[in-house]
Amino acid sequence: MSALTVIKIGGGVVVAQDALWQVVRARAGGTVLVHGGGPQATAMARRLGHDPVIVQGRRVTSDLDLDIVRWTMRGEINLSLVAGARRHGLPAVGISGADGATLQVTRRPPWEIDGQTVDFGWVGDVQGVDPSLLQTLISSGYLPVVAPIGIDAEGQVYNVNADTVSVAIAGALAATELLLVTETGGLLDDAGKPVERCDRTLFQAGLDQGWIQGGMRVKVQLALEALEAGVSRVRIVGPGLTGGTVVQT
Repeated sequence: MSALTVIKIGGGVVVAQDALWQVVRARAGGTVLVHGGGPQATAMARRLGHDPVIVQGRRVTSDLDLDIVRWTMRGEINLSLVAGARRHGLPAVGISGADGATLQVTRRPPWEIDGQTVDFGWVGDVQGVDPSLLQTLISSGYLPVVAPIGIDAEGQVYNVNADTVSVAIAGALAATELLLVTETGGLLDDAGKPVERCDRTLFQAGLDQGWIQGGMRVKVQLALEALEAGVSRVRIVGPGLTGGTVVQT
């Protein structure tokens, strides 16, 4: 397979997706888009009178939360992105990680976080990726748009962190580049200034000093894991897919 880029976007970028598609259309090589949708899932939950629980950037997923994830991620957001790609002449195909058993997961056991035991509910930990469906779509000229839902051997579906999904897929496809798209356009230091490069030493300093936390903490950690899994290059960027923060080991 030729040059391949895996792009992960969050729910905030979904709202302003036209600029993203313009850039994707101009890029050479194959593309896989993995999307999140935390803001949309939270908005849906609150419309239903439900307050979601987020721990270190990860959503605790009750029965109702799992329904909301299916409605928003596989339904509303995935279809919106496929339609947006079509407007820009891109042949997108919407799937979830459950399709073709692409994203194989098991239920996450309880974690000890800050002295407390946290049961994340219907949250899946990735055990493997079967890239066959993605490879078939890419080789046929399609652009896969992947919702972050995994499946276990018994057919139970799970909510999976979209950053985690993008890293797993990028590793399985031996991607040339992984782009983690954020509204901030990259990692910002304690003064709010862009960080051009981030390695493990700077990552630990940011954790210790408190300017890397929440969702960005998860992103940088997973970016480092992607490099270890064989992805050639990882950047945290804005919707224009340029500049940003290069993550290196």
